[in-house]
Amino acid sequence: MELSIDLQLAHEDPDFTPEPAALKRYVTAALEGADYHEDAELTVRMTDSQEIRELNRDYRHMDKPTNILSFPFECPPEVKLPLLGDLIVCTEVLKREAGEQGKSVEEHFAHLIVHGTLHLLGYDHIEDDEALVMESLESRVVMSLGFADPYASEKD
Repeated sequence: MELSIDLQLAHEDPDFTPEPAALKRYVTAALEGADYHEDAELTVRMTDSQEIRELNRDYRHMDKPTNILSFPFECPPEVKLPLLGDLIVCTEVLKREAGEQGKSVEEHFAHLIVHGTLHLLGYDHIEDDEALVMESLESRVVMSLGFADPYASEKD
């Protein structure tokens, strides 16, 4: 599997800039955890709360900032491209949530990238049965990266 990630820094934060090698490790772990072994391309865009709020409002009809948005690429069946889609991460929300959850920013970032990558592959958590499958896979992948189970507090 060949993986290509376009990292865009629309909002540069002096306290946190994703390391390309770590980002690739997180995406690779999510793809392999989901048993996806084809070539893949995606964009990860680091942005601020204003841009993600506008995107969240326009595409999800929720007028507030969020931590991550996933935009899967919908390719016509007759066209074969390795493009999975785009992940948009809000640095401000990422950092705030990491603090609230008692995690490092890197640990929370890893979880969000795994979560978003699984969305690009078609996983979802709207229905309870879908959530169980997706969250279980997320937990396994995040723990395989050396971080704590992101859903441990919900399982107690």
